[in-house]
Amino acid sequence: QVQLVESGGGSVQSGGSQRLSCTASGYTSSIHCMAWFRQAPGKEREEVAVIGSDGNTRYTDSLKGRFTISLDNAKNTLYLQMNSLKPEDTAMYYCAAGSGNWYFCVYNYWGQGTQVTVSS
Repeated sequence: QVQLVESGGGSVQSGGSQRLSCTASGYTSSIHCMAWFRQAPGKEREEVAVIGSDGNTRYTDSLKGRFTISLDNAKNTLYLQMNSLKPEDTAMYYCAAGSGNWYFCVYNYWGQGTQVTVSS
């Protein structure tokens, strides 16, 4: 089993930056890819960014250039650096992990989520 714990959420003003963290514990050697998802009120959950254990990444087109996903293997921690935040980025952000690669990842584990609220 793998446990994922997110942190770093909170309130930020439009145009600001925030960094989310997700620390994995347990059977972490079973993880080959990790990702950030988000879900805004009344909307479906959407994939934000994916990273494979080889460091390759994939981003939702609309977020490219503002968000950066990274992975510190030594700390078993996934990050999401979010810049130039907009009110429409307000959502619950979830960390996910699974098997596969950056191109196709099957998510077996999910964190509890961390709320990000961007005010105008």
